Amino acid sequence: MSEISNLSPQLLWQFFDKICSIPHPSKHEEKVAQFIVDWASSEGLEVRRDEVGNIFIKKPATPGFENRRGVVLQAHMDMVPQKNEDTEHDFLTDPIQAYVNGEWVTARGTTLGADNGIGLASCLAVLADKTVEHGPLEVLVTIDEEAGMTGAFGLQKGWLEGDILLNTDSEEEGEVYMGCAGGVNAHMTFNVERQDIPAGHVAVQLQLKGLRGGHSGCDIHTGRGNANKLLARFLSGHAEELGLKIAEITGGTLRNAIPREAFTVVALPEENKQKLADLFAHFEAMVKEELAAVEPSIEMNINAAEAQTVLAPQDQARFIAALNACPNGVIRMSDDIKGVVETSLNVGVITTEGNTITVLCLIRSLIDTGRDMVEGMLASVAELAGADIAFDGAYPGWKPDPDSQIMHLFRETYEEMYGRIPNINVIHAGLECGLFKKPYPDMDMISFGPTITGAHSPDEQVNIKDVALYWDQLVTLLKRIPEKA
Repeated sequence: MSEISNLSPQLLWQFFDKICSIPHPSKHEEKVAQFIVDWASSEGLEVRRDEVGNIFIKKPATPGFENRRGVVLQAHMDMVPQKNEDTEHDFLTDPIQAYVNGEWVTARGTTLGADNGIGLASCLAVLADKTVEHGPLEVLVTIDEEAGMTGAFGLQKGWLEGDILLNTDSEEEGEVYMGCAGGVNAHMTFNVERQDIPAGHVAVQLQLKGLRGGHSGCDIHTGRGNANKLLARFLSGHAEELGLKIAEITGGTLRNAIPREAFTVVALPEENKQKLADLFAHFEAMVKEELAAVEPSIEMNINAAEAQTVLAPQDQARFIAALNACPNGVIRMSDDIKGVVETSLNVGVITTEGNTITVLCLIRSLIDTGRDMVEGMLASVAELAGADIAFDGAYPGWKPDPDSQIMHLFRETYEEMYGRIPNINVIHAGLECGLFKKPYPDMDMISFGPTITGAHSPDEQVNIKDVALYWDQLVTLLKRIPEKA
């Protein structure tokens, strides 16, 4: 056990410490799933799994609470795997090194996995804690939320008995969510021809790194730099002037994380190397000044590289133009919910494989027509650039229910506990609740959690005090769930 296991509430932190010790990136959650199943079985709890791998655990009601409405506590078991370039870490084998940093818990050079490990730990702690009073209780732990919501998509009718669901995947204490954005992935594919590097050319790598990144939903409105778009901006402005010929371009690692790094290997006439160095340094200074308030650590470098072939001129030109023209960031703010992003786009990942360059984007919107609008924008960019475009992985938003009984109960409980009303909001991120509504249309749902900042980036941290507040809210709410009608 690490130092975090001594924090309060201790049961929750001990479970989170254990979760950190078990590798569980998206698509590779089986080890942590097995731990959960084995632990629940050892506690004498009813535990089972469905065809896609979701875990269901039941705990009988506390004596005297048998006639309360049934509650489902819900969390996902996977985490986003992101690390700093200089951090040696294998997310498939190495534990997360969590530690206390003042008022926060964070990790050494990697994502912490508080999203949604703290929520998962709280569900397990409720199951383990004999002093928590509650009615009939179920815990639903889903797989692969971060990389495709596979578990939520696969949830079938008949597995859940409760009619109230408490989602633990929110990241701001004092906020309670009653709706979320839907989304869809966009794949823009450029088929390119290659040619040999001309005589008298040398290869170098342009490196752009040190950006903050973050969650492509929760942080999209902050104005943080997108490494892919910044690199496209430089290439659009100077590739022709310098005679740059692209051999390879990569950037970002996840569609739902604002890209922190981007790289391109280019060939250029040897006599232009100094001019490239001057222009790249000027570009770095310009971007640092523009983004000084939100990106304090931008770093741009030119390194030696090797390459044998480069893109044909016409293919390079259409790719650079498309990437530079591609919309990114906030597309529209909501008219109905003040301060909330309605529609956004994240140009998340660029990959080069042979004669194919792929740009992976994530569109989010609170309304289907907003999503359709951005799909149309990307389709037009692709058409003009002679690229292929495909959309997949669409998931619905979660429409707010102003008559939600559990929302009103949470609000009343919070106000009694702290003397203030919580912010009732809609989040511009994908929560699984929208997908749960299909097999369970009458389920009454809210989402809440402690303060987590920097999710989906190595800056991720969770506030220790707010975890204790969140735990108190959860325990009190479970005790106050009303009786069945």
